[in-house]
Amino acid sequence: METSVHSLLAALWFCLLGLMLAFYVVTDGFDLGIGILSLFARRREDRDAMVQSITHVWDANETWLVVLGGGLFGAFPAAYALLLQNLYLPLMGLIASLILRGAAIEFRHAAQGNSHFWDAVFGIGSLLAAASQGVVLGKLITSLEPGAWNALFTAIAACGVVAGYALLGATYLIKKTGWQLEALARRWALTCLPVTLLCALVLSAVTLKVSLVTSLRWQQAGVLPVLAALALVAAAASACLAATTWTGGHRGPFRAAVVLFLVSFGGLAISLFPYLVPGKLSIVAAASDSQTLIFMLIGIGLLLPVMVGYNLYQYHVFRGKVSTAH
Repeated sequence: METSVHSLLAALWFCLLGLMLAFYVVTDGFDLGIGILSLFARRREDRDAMVQSITHVWDANETWLVVLGGGLFGAFPAAYALLLQNLYLPLMGLIASLILRGAAIEFRHAAQGNSHFWDAVFGIGSLLAAASQGVVLGKLITSLEPGAWNALFTAIAACGVVAGYALLGATYLIKKTGWQLEALARRWALTCLPVTLLCALVLSAVTLKVSLVTSLRWQQAGVLPVLAALALVAAAASACLAATTWTGGHRGPFRAAVVLFLVSFGGLAISLFPYLVPGKLSIVAAASDSQTLIFMLIGIGLLLPVMVGYNLYQYHVFRGKVSTAH
């Protein structure tokens, strides 16, 4: 009985961490994407509007990453130790990049008529943060193993995350901005969408070669039909994104991009389960004892509704398009 309860608690925490990671990827993903796209904005007014569109939400978006790290440390300490030991450089790169872009957002306002340096720091920090997350994803799926195929997979994963975040950022700008920047964002979205889909298809195909555990997982009864259904939803979301972007929709592109990310993330979670590190560490083996998991479950049960409610209220208050008049 104790073993079954512990397994249930471990699976529940796997789902909770997946939920928190999904919140982070969607919310911080679009503001990282806006930072990446700012590198391609030539006009100062456009860059100002891009930063203004996330000024009131970017710091709250990153709190999901903090909660995720704390949850991983408490619920799966063995996985926390293994991942930090093998992913030290990309994780330190991620933290440094987030610090740089946060400083750039604040300091660019104090620049005396010349914010080009801080604009560059903002864009490069966002790009490096997204690429670092892609490296972590690629190395995780390849079980932290070295090799040429694994390195190629990791590089494609980094490109896919960068393109995907840029897609989220472009669709968010469609919703939040107007005039020339909105038209530019639509072109960015239509450019990033095929790149994102191509990276996703290549990663899915290469996964069958570089990750034996994941390929075996796909062959288990009931898994492939679920993944096929998610793929159909992703295809529909992609078509909706392209159509609403092309026909002038404002909220549709971002909503479709969020659905595309969520179903892709759901497919990844299904492919990894019941492992945190494929072939090396299962969720049961990595989990803390049952008492710790229950204690943390009470805490997250109180914290999670507050965070979700605050985020929803925040986006409600700052809804609508930004104005660059001031």
